[in-house]
Amino acid sequence: MLTSNQGDETKEKNLVPVIERMLDILEILERSAAGVGIRQLCQDLSMPRSTVYRILNTLEVRDMVRRTSNGSFMLGSRLLMLAANVFNGETATLVDIGKQRLEALSRATGEASKLSVCDVEKVLVIAVATGSGEYSLSVKPGQKQALHAGAASKVLLAHMPPHEIDRLLSAPLMRYTEQTLVDPVLIREELETIRRQGWAYDQGEFSNGVFAVAAPVKDRNGKVVAAASIPFLSTPDAPRVNKLRLAVIAAAAAIAEELANAA
Repeated sequence: MLTSNQGDETKEKNLVPVIERMLDILEILERSAAGVGIRQLCQDLSMPRSTVYRILNTLEVRDMVRRTSNGSFMLGSRLLMLAANVFNGETATLVDIGKQRLEALSRATGEASKLSVCDVEKVLVIAVATGSGEYSLSVKPGQKQALHAGAASKVLLAHMPPHEIDRLLSAPLMRYTEQTLVDPVLIREELETIRRQGWAYDQGEFSNGVFAVAAPVKDRNGKVVAAASIPFLSTPDAPRVNKLRLAVIAAAAAIAEELANAA
């Protein structure tokens, strides 16, 4: 019988170095929304330029990465297609329903919108719709965000089991902007408010100048399974914010109703 250490050693012996390097490259690109150049990749990985170039060229042919106009590399669209097949049946249904409702929401408001779920200890964007407004923001599926910062994140955190909330708030929390709450006491008060009122508001907690409103999406049993949200540039127009709040609450309810009927 193999011990744990022996099992780990056996796994390491059966790894393929070039595939490990390819995954290292993808992980670096994942952390950089603006793209990364070959020189930087070579430095980060301590690899020859020729090796990095061949790996990138192979990935580019398969649409796993794409080259930008300035020569840097970003993750490619093929990864989104692969990621879509990772979802289980319930989440896939949620994505399909969410896309349609988000598109209607964005048409009505002119703002981008998104649908997010919990993914381990992060929030994962699984569906998006593009806004038509002049200053609407760009949102991409696959983006991840911390659970304690942002409207959608706070909605999902607020409806997690108490022991999970305790565990997450016991760890050090990153402050992204001056608006980010990192005090567990203040966060708990915010979560209680969100549960009571049924929606969340973000005044630049994750990114300066980017506000958001979000509402919970429930399954047929009343469990919160996702959060619908509208990110937008900060504005002093209170009626405008209230309109977006009501719109996202209605969209979340519509997604929940369709999800229940599809079950």
